[in-house]
Amino acid sequence: MVIRRPAALRKLPAWKRAIDIICCLAVLPFFALGALVVGVMSMLFSPGPIFFRQERIGYRGRRFMIFKFRTMHLSSDVKTHSAHFKELIRSGVPMQKLDGRGDRRLVPGGWLLRASGLDELPQIINVLRGEMSLVGPRPCIPYEFELYTAEQRRRFESVPGLTGLWQVSGKNRTTFNEMVRLDIEYGERRSLGLDLWIMLMTVPALVTQIIDTRRAKRAAEASVGAPVPATATVAAERRS
Repeated sequence: MVIRRPAALRKLPAWKRAIDIICCLAVLPFFALGALVVGVMSMLFSPGPIFFRQERIGYRGRRFMIFKFRTMHLSSDVKTHSAHFKELIRSGVPMQKLDGRGDRRLVPGGWLLRASGLDELPQIINVLRGEMSLVGPRPCIPYEFELYTAEQRRRFESVPGLTGLWQVSGKNRTTFNEMVRLDIEYGERRSLGLDLWIMLMTVPALVTQIIDTRRAKRAAEASVGAPVPATATVAAERRS
């Protein structure tokens, strides 16, 4: 019987696959520690499975199941995120996550796991299986993929990754079109040196992301407690 390797794995050059395996093995202790922390959080705040599996679109539109630490309550509605993503494409505003707006679907502390990228640690399983690489465009959700144009789908010509050129080039401060452009650029420029540089710049990028998310949360919390303008009150009374 012939065992076929995943298409994404066949696409990876030898140097890239070697880096993936070495780094994944080195991260295993942190993965175990992360599982312990998330397990405790789950028992305290949101009983249920530690891990979360979700279908994603990867290399050349192929579907696979991604692994993450669960940061949301069970049976959370995806309609909110779907509408948010459509608005990001339509408006061309920076791709801020819902986390900074006080997303009620998140478990306590979930925003920090997501902003720090620790929720993505289980994806070393996807990397070892050859469905992903350490560096590459982020795999998207199927309903997001349907909104891409033929030109924008060029970003899927690269094997998806945990981090990438977009992540270290502003990420949540960039627009959807800028994300697509950076991911396509990575595929055209891919090299050992570029991958190493992206991996090196990922840590400061995550620190910036944590700071940005925290500021957004504080701003959202402050706006909730802000007094309602008199004009808004009058308008509401008229509508009623």
